[in-house]
Amino acid sequence: MTTENPDLKTLIRKLEKRHQKKQATTALAAGTGVLALTVLVAPLFMQPVASQVVEAPQPFTPVASPDAFADVRLEGKAAIVFDLTTQETLYERNARSQLPLASLTKLLTVYAAANTLAPESQVVISSSALAAEGESGFTEGETFTFTDLARFVLISSSNDGAAAIAEAAATKQALSGKNLLAGAAAAAGLSQTYALNGTGLDESTSVSGGYGSAYDVARLSGALLEKAPEIAHATVASRGTVRSTTGVVHTLPNTNPNVVSIPNLLLSKTGFTDLAGGNLAVVYDAGIGHPVAIVVLGSTREGRFNDVERLIARTHEYFIGSAP
Repeated sequence: MTTENPDLKTLIRKLEKRHQKKQATTALAAGTGVLALTVLVAPLFMQPVASQVVEAPQPFTPVASPDAFADVRLEGKAAIVFDLTTQETLYERNARSQLPLASLTKLLTVYAAANTLAPESQVVISSSALAAEGESGFTEGETFTFTDLARFVLISSSNDGAAAIAEAAATKQALSGKNLLAGAAAAAGLSQTYALNGTGLDESTSVSGGYGSAYDVARLSGALLEKAPEIAHATVASRGTVRSTTGVVHTLPNTNPNVVSIPNLLLSKTGFTDLAGGNLAVVYDAGIGHPVAIVVLGSTREGRFNDVERLIARTHEYFIGSAP
C-alpha cells in the first residue's frame, strides 16, 4: 500500500529523534547557563550560591502547517480531519454532504445502546436479529453482555450482533429501532445523520440503512470514545472474540486490516455496501491526549484505507512539519 508521503512509521521515528535532540540541546544549554552564573556570582559575594534547579525541557510545541493538506489525492467523495480537542476542522472535502454510511451506522447503534443499557446488560440473539445479512456464527437464544457484544460488533462489523443490540436498547426504552437511533443522533447534535436500521445494511437498491456526513461521523466517533471508551478502544484489536453466557466462544478478524500498523490508534470502524462504497472512520492520538478523527466516505473497498493513511500522514505534517 503506497501513499504520497514517506512511510508513516519512518516519519514518526524521525520526528521523535528530532524532538529528543531538541530536548537534549535545551537541557545542555540550561545546565551551561547555571554553571556560568555560579562561577561569576560566587567570587563577588564570597558566599556559596544556592543550588540551581534546572527545569525539565518543555515538550516541543510545533507550529501548525496549514499547507500540509494541499493537493492531497483521495478516492473518497467526502472526507474530514477533525481535531476532537479543539473541535476544529483541519481538512475537509464535502464534509457536510449527506451520504450512505453502511456499517458506520453501527457506531450510532452502539452509542445509542450505551446511553440505555448497563455494561452487563444481557443481550439475546433473536431470530429477527439472525435474519440480518451476514453470518457471525451466532445461534438463536445465545446471550452476551452488552459491552462484550458491542466490542465484537464494532471489530467484526457483525450485522446480527448489531441488530440484537438495537433490539435490546429499543425494548428497554419502549421505542422502535428507528426512534431509538433518531433520539441518539439528536442528543449528540448530529443534524445530518439518520438511520433506518441498526446495521447500516442497504434497505433496497436505492435506499441505504443509514445516512450521515463525514463531519457527523467524526463527532459521533468522539462521542463514543467519551461515552464508552472500553468499547471504542477494543476496536483497534486485530481480532474480536466474544463469549456467550454459556461459554460458547466466537472469533472474527477486524474488518480494518491496518489497525496493527496505525500508531496510537484509539478507534476504528469500516463500512461497505453497494450504495455507500468504501467508508472508514478512525480516531488516533496525534499527541499526548490529543485525539483526531479522520473519516472517509464514498471511497472504494481498498481506496478507503489508502485515503485514511494519506490523511494521517498529512495530519502529522500539519502538526509537526515534514521531517528533515
